[in-house]
Amino acid sequence: MTVLNPFSEVTHINNTALAKSPEQGKVSLVGAGPGDPDLLTVKALGVIETADIILYDRLVSDAIRSLFPAHCQSIYVGKVKNRHSLSQEKITALILEKAQQGLHVCRLKGGDSFVFGRGSEEMLRLKNSGIEVELVPGITAASGCTSYAGIPLTHRGLSQGCTFITGHAEHELKLNWQALATLDHTLVFYMGLSQTTLIQRELCRAGLDVSTPMAFIENGCSSQQRVVISTLAEMAVIPSTHNIKSPALIVVGKTVNLAEQLQWFGSLSNDQARQFSA
Repeated sequence: MTVLNPFSEVTHINNTALAKSPEQGKVSLVGAGPGDPDLLTVKALGVIETADIILYDRLVSDAIRSLFPAHCQSIYVGKVKNRHSLSQEKITALILEKAQQGLHVCRLKGGDSFVFGRGSEEMLRLKNSGIEVELVPGITAASGCTSYAGIPLTHRGLSQGCTFITGHAEHELKLNWQALATLDHTLVFYMGLSQTTLIQRELCRAGLDVSTPMAFIENGCSSQQRVVISTLAEMAVIPSTHNIKSPALIVVGKTVNLAEQLQWFGSLSNDQARQFSA
């Protein structure tokens, strides 16, 4: 297995060992799930084992990367806030280039490609270029990480539904906060750690009770999982007081109160912030 420097330029790499026939290759957009390799689908594992090349994101865990076959080249194309190994445009161009060389490309993303994964953007470009594309769904973080934290997304009498929200925006996070505050849903914010103060302020302004339970789930579905439970009133101070790091989900809603009763993954230890780690 060849793993390239995460922050090196990879758009002009040519690997003669991977040379194929001039026939078009294909691309598999694969969701790797939230990190636990046991949560990979059978189809996802099959693509990983048979692909000619794997282009993987930052949220693909070490445990899943250890499953990459030795014969397969792998290229890191992940993004960290304000530090991207490649722009999205260059990533898509690289996928297209490798497929046009006749290779079977596994584009491996954490979670699910179609849930805040920009998989649909890549798929549109590839299909418009005449490349065969298949989609392999993965367990999205909101489902996997809340399940491992013992927090149901829905529960009769507590939550009639769930809403997934990205906390990342190109310029400004513009949401219908009034609707979010009145939905009676469990709210799950992806990539929202840097927006914690804004999320708290806007939900409170929209009328959501400050006593509403909320949780941060850090490194969900892994042996490093950490869950900190508090209320909307304390939400903005939790990241600094408990040193919450990305990747972390923010969950807001009444079902968070069930976490201690439904805990099953690892052991619990309570403190004033009701923090527990797997």
